Amino acid sequence: MLSPHEFATLLLVKDAADEIADRAELSALVERQLVALEELASGVTRPRLTDCGDTILEAIARLH
Repeated sequence: MLSPHEFATLLLVKDAADEIADRAELSALVERQLVALEELASGVTRPRLTDCGDTILEAIARLH
């Protein structure tokens, strides 16, 4: 189960990945394979949702 902070971070990755600072919750989401870190051509590392992370957010959206 995701903590409220992890869930909020998952939403931030979806909606504002470029604005996420180094958050402790991000490493937990990477470990759970809900977020992946990709290195851009500029050398910047950016988080992105994996298919599993996207599926979780879609399932939660259907509940509302």
